[in-house]
Amino acid sequence: QVQLVESGGGLVQPGGSLNISCAASGFRFSDYYMSWVRQAPGKDLEWVSSLTATGLTTAYADFAKGRFTISRDNTENTMSLEMNMLEPEDTALYYCVTGYGLEALSSDLTGQGTQVTVSS
Repeated sequence: QVQLVESGGGLVQPGGSLNISCAASGFRFSDYYMSWVRQAPGKDLEWVSSLTATGLTTAYADFAKGRFTISRDNTENTMSLEMNMLEPEDTALYYCVTGYGLEALSSDLTGQGTQVTVSS
């Protein structure tokens, strides 16, 4: 069964950086498009970024462009999201999911997510 375990979240000051990761198991990771989505308290699930199975093509939500970088390592079955210039509005629970773009919002959230809190 699909297992996705997120890690690396934490508390960071505005303008700071954080690198979160996702460890995948139970499926052929290298065959799947993958995404990061997030959910802030009281808000709907929001798409953040996606990449293709090879990682050669990526896509970002407007708020993430220029600040976030998505990547994957198919030899390690992991995916990462490097986040820079973080803002309080980036505070949310971040999940990794299968799928690409807005389609990813329909994917099951199999992990617990990793909490990112941006606050001074």
